[in-house]
Amino acid sequence: MAAIRGVIFDVDGTLVDSNDAHARSWVDALKELGHDARFDEVRRRIGMGGDKLLPQVMGISSDSPEGERITERVSEIFMKQYLPEIRALPGAKELLEALHRRGIKIAVASSARQEKLRKLLEIAGGDGVVESATSASDAEQSKPDPDIVQAALDKLGLAADEVVMIGDTPYDIEAAGRAGLRTIAVRSGGWTDSGLAGALAIYDDPADLLARLDTSPLAEGAGGSPPP
Repeated sequence: MAAIRGVIFDVDGTLVDSNDAHARSWVDALKELGHDARFDEVRRRIGMGGDKLLPQVMGISSDSPEGERITERVSEIFMKQYLPEIRALPGAKELLEALHRRGIKIAVASSARQEKLRKLLEIAGGDGVVESATSASDAEQSKPDPDIVQAALDKLGLAADEVVMIGDTPYDIEAAGRAGLRTIAVRSGGWTDSGLAGALAIYDDPADLLARLDTSPLAEGAGGSPPP
């Protein structure tokens, strides 16, 4: 393995505990606009972009007038009703700071809209340590297509074998793999280990990865930077 010089984080379910809230926002918006959707059907698709989720759950194109109304309402409900309740996952801020101290460049790659992503990063404690952020506006296709991850990689200016993705869903692993990146997974997004197959290693949450950082794929022996 090449030396790890950069990390690309997913945000929802990886740094902040927001996956259930996103799913509830979709269910609420769909019900409000006359569509019934089961929470579990939506929940297992959180992590892919809304342009993928909506056709799969309801058979409605996100580019259609109805799809655009639904997507906009989902965002409004999340920002007004659920965002105030969102909290960082255990160890999120501390993990970001620890990697930053080691000289590892940090980027985020999220299918969220830019304003939503900015607020979620504030909750996660990313101020001052996250060097760049890519959102839905930076890519034509959302996860599990690789566009957003590739955009984050381009901003870091590093080779793919020098960067690891940290995410919580199969969509992160697929998107990273299609961009040539390896993935470290966390269970905090609600997926079991079988759903996270293909990851270099799997941890409970950011705090668990932080506690085992020196034996993780980010450690010096795996090509990462030594502890400060």
